[in-house]
Amino acid sequence: MNSTEKYGTDVDTAVQLALDELGVGIDDVEVEVLDEPTKGFLGTGLGRKLAFVRVTKKVPDEPEEKEKPKNKAASTRAQKSQKNSRGGSQKNSQDRPKKEKVEKQAHAESDAASEIDFDAELEKIEHVTPAIDIESLQDLGENEGLTFLQDIIKAMGIEVSTVGKTDGKDIYMFIDGKDSGTIIGKRGATLDAIQYLTSLVVNKNGGDYKRVVVDAENYRAKREKTLEKLAMRMADKVARSGRSFKLEPMNPYERKVIHATLQKDNRVVTRSEGQDPARRVVIDVK
Repeated sequence: MNSTEKYGTDVDTAVQLALDELGVGIDDVEVEVLDEPTKGFLGTGLGRKLAFVRVTKKVPDEPEEKEKPKNKAASTRAQKSQKNSRGGSQKNSQDRPKKEKVEKQAHAESDAASEIDFDAELEKIEHVTPAIDIESLQDLGENEGLTFLQDIIKAMGIEVSTVGKTDGKDIYMFIDGKDSGTIIGKRGATLDAIQYLTSLVVNKNGGDYKRVVVDAENYRAKREKTLEKLAMRMADKVARSGRSFKLEPMNPYERKVIHATLQKDNRVVTRSEGQDPARRVVIDVK
């Protein structure tokens, strides 16, 4: 496959889905934005127009033929010149003052509180597949919330399947398919919005409140395990460096996971600062 077209909540998401399918990096493709995304209402990402992109693998350039030396003497001179060039380069590299390295390190450590590249740290952590026994749940059957969810998916024009389950108390809706990444959105923002609105539909008539969980590709359980590992990783960094670290903004549930994970760690303390949706966790030395 040399080309593919993908939808996404934004251009970057659509491009990443295409790159995953093609199995290449961004430098190896050409991107054509066929449709720009438009914002939905109330910042939920619903009722919006999705980004639509076409990603095509680049055709590799044919290597240029190197000019052959005209005679043996020219070849010898070329080899000597290349050798001298490498030697000079290595010498310059070895003779470079260490002062520059020291200054950079001092500058990096001068901040009182470093901000963590959240996505980069998550990439270093092995994702844990949760042990969810879906078979132990009962089929949900006809449900207004499930119908609402299916209508949203249809309006978004994406290809996924939905299954409704219940344990007799709570309601679980599972989404699966090649476009699940679009449903999840960046750090689960679209999935959270869909879950919130589906819960409103399920509980709109009052009565006993039913907790609604909308999940895609076991994202929620994997995310929780990943956040727990991230919290411990950052606590180790704080303890070693003696400096505080800021995580990127999270929703209240994710902040709660970080706080709970480090609650009994006697090396660090955690606090939240800022206002939603930019509120974040700070991990500091106790």
